[in-house]
Amino acid sequence: MQQFINEYGGQILTKSAEHLYISAFALALGILVAVPLGILLTRLPKVANVVIGVASVLQTVPSLALLALMIPFFGVGKLPAIIALFIYSLLPILRNTYIGMKGVDRNYRDVAKGMGMTNLQSIISVELPIAIPTIMAGIRLGAVYVIAWATLASYIGAGGLGDLIFSGLNNFQPPLIFAGTIPVILIALLSDFLLGILENRMTPNALRKEE
Repeated sequence: MQQFINEYGGQILTKSAEHLYISAFALALGILVAVPLGILLTRLPKVANVVIGVASVLQTVPSLALLALMIPFFGVGKLPAIIALFIYSLLPILRNTYIGMKGVDRNYRDVAKGMGMTNLQSIISVELPIAIPTIMAGIRLGAVYVIAWATLASYIGAGGLGDLIFSGLNNFQPPLIFAGTIPVILIALLSDFLLGILENRMTPNALRKEE
């Protein structure tokens, strides 16, 4: 064990950092696009089904196929991997944002309107805080998806822990497989835990008490 750590310890840390970078970048893009879009779709119900349907179709594309499709447009490396993972992160975040915002009791919107709030003020001050638990559930799910699928990004030269896993598979070295798999699991669990803390902090006290 000591010899393995001495030989591969630095590589495990480097690959873990690459994996985290790719996953975090893709998830951040997913949040920046999917949350505002999900909110907008609650105001455009006729368009909502079409957009969510398109996102659902993209989710069904096999991950390796989607990564391969990125190569003619973006080449190999981290960029195509981030774009592919960003596409995969869209559906759970978009769907949960839409469901969370649609699930806000109409009475809250009426009260906000009665107080003279604009549509944007109602969204930011009233609806979004109420919908936060549902939105964060989508973000947490998207984070786990992205971290897991980022292992395949090594096929297009993006690096990450997938390099260790597939090197172990190709060379029949189980220790390398474990060296790549265990950090992926730990990163996914830690991300979900930290996002859970963030969700708790962002959820209004009144809603926390109801739970």
